[in-house]
Amino acid sequence: MQSQRLTLPARFAAGLALLLTGALFGFFYAWVCSTMWGLDAADPRVAMAAMQAMNASVRNAVFAPAFFGAAPACALAAAAAWGAGAPAAARAFGLAALLVLAGCVATFLVNVPMNETLGALPVPESREDAARIWAAYSPRWQLWNQIRAALCGVGLLAAGAGIAALARAAPRAA
Repeated sequence: MQSQRLTLPARFAAGLALLLTGALFGFFYAWVCSTMWGLDAADPRVAMAAMQAMNASVRNAVFAPAFFGAAPACALAAAAAWGAGAPAAARAFGLAALLVLAGCVATFLVNVPMNETLGALPVPESREDAARIWAAYSPRWQLWNQIRAALCGVGLLAAGAGIAALARAAPRAA
């Protein structure tokens, strides 16, 4: 009976970890497969203005739980799984926490400074000037976005593996 009580918090933490990690991966993935391609296809002046507006709006209460909460939720799930006697699940969630954290660190070290630099620039009237700025910004930003998306995607897989391991470790009703 005590073991079952221990797994309830572990299951809750695991579900939260999966939800937040999935939301973060999905956010980064959407930039990979549509948003940046659309901006690259647009007039570079429009792309710059749109990117500036999106970067100004992303720091909000809807995005914050996924960005700031996914790695801690995975770490919490790891601790709860360990406490529930599910070391394989704990290791999987621990790996998920590290991968998601690495994706967030990449965001802070590369993408955010690039966004701030772009945001400080006035959108040029000349299409050619805007094209030069956008060509210097977009490929590098996209590379690092793909890296953080991949890290969070593998983190999502690790969280799923943690849930599977937690289910295998759950006590069976007699």
